[in-house]
Amino acid sequence: MKPEIHALEQNHTWQLTPLPVGKRAIECKFVYKTKLRADGSVERYKAQLVAKSFNQIERVDYTDSLSPMAKNVTMRLFLIVTAAHGWPLQQLEVNNTFLHGYLEEDLYMKPLEGYLVEPRLVCKLERSLYGLK
Repeated sequence: MKPEIHALEQNHTWQLTPLPVGKRAIECKFVYKTKLRADGSVERYKAQLVAKSFNQIERVDYTDSLSPMAKNVTMRLFLIVTAAHGWPLQQLEVNNTFLHGYLEEDLYMKPLEGYLVEPRLVCKLERSLYGLK
């Protein structure tokens, strides 16, 4: 859990601030996963901090919940042009891509239990977090 919290802090996912009047703070929790090898043995254990999105209210905490994706026709056209020109094609994976996006809405989250902060402070989310709508 410590590496996950450290990565979120390094990414400036939130800043500690008092909760503004009239705003609500959603809760969060850790979700634990076990990554297995092809033979079924344990490769590693993962912990992921997620927002409890069922606490979010549409038009109060968020306006829409769309994910930007390239259309299939766009990807096909890109591959056709690349092949026609004989350009080399490479693949790139960016870890935690979703977590690098900034939020448009002001959204506040209660700190994790045991996360040492002043009692009156909450986390104002600056960047996206798994589980948000």
